[in-house]
Amino acid sequence: MAPQRPTLVIFAKAPVPGRVKTRLARVLGDEAACAVYRGLLAGVLGRLDRAPGWRTVMAVTPDAAADQPGLWPAATPRIGQGPGDLGARMLRVLARAAPEAPVVVVGSDIPGIELSHIGAAFAALAQSDLVFGPALDGGFWLVGAGTPPPAGLFDRVRWSSPDTLADTLANVAPGCGPRVTLLPDRLEDVDDAESCRRFRDRAGDQR
Repeated sequence: MAPQRPTLVIFAKAPVPGRVKTRLARVLGDEAACAVYRGLLAGVLGRLDRAPGWRTVMAVTPDAAADQPGLWPAATPRIGQGPGDLGARMLRVLARAAPEAPVVVVGSDIPGIELSHIGAAFAALAQSDLVFGPALDGGFWLVGAGTPPPAGLFDRVRWSSPDTLADTLANVAPGCGPRVTLLPDRLEDVDDAESCRRFRDRAGDQR
C-alpha cells in the first residue's frame, strides 16, 4: 500500500457576518469585518491549496457549514471540526491524521503564511514529533504532528493569551516527551483593528 500523503488542515469559521472577527467588528461593523475575514481566508487558500507536496483539507465550524459550498471561496475538501474548545478540536484532527502521515494545522486568518512555512513544518516533522509556529502575541499560528500527539497536549491552555504557546509546551514532558521544533518566523493573525491596520499597510506596500 502506498504511504499516505502529508495533510495540511486549515481551520476556518463559516464567513457569516456577526460570527467572525467579533473584536474587529466592534470597530468596522459586522459586514466589513466579515469581508476582511473572507479576504484573509481566500488569500490563505490561494497560497496554500493544491500544493504538490501535500493534500489540503479545511476543518470548518459549525460542522453543518461543511456542506454549504456557497459559503467558501474555494472548492477545497471540507470536514467539520466537531465539538469542544479549540484544543479539543485541534487534538482530534491531529490524532486522526498523524498515525497515517504527518499533519499540520494552521488558521485561516494569517496573512503572512506562505508555502515555504508549510514545507518547513513538514520537513521538521521528519526529525521531530511536534512542530509549532510561534505567534507574535504569545500563541501559535501552526501546530503539526508526525506521530499521535499526547492526549493532554492542550490541557489547561489559556487560549487567546500571551501564555498560549508556553502553556502548550508545558504539557510536553521535557527529556522523555515528544521532540519539539519551533519554526523561526513569528507571524500574527488579524483579530483586531491594530492587526488589521498592519495587514492593510503591508498589502499596500506590496502593490
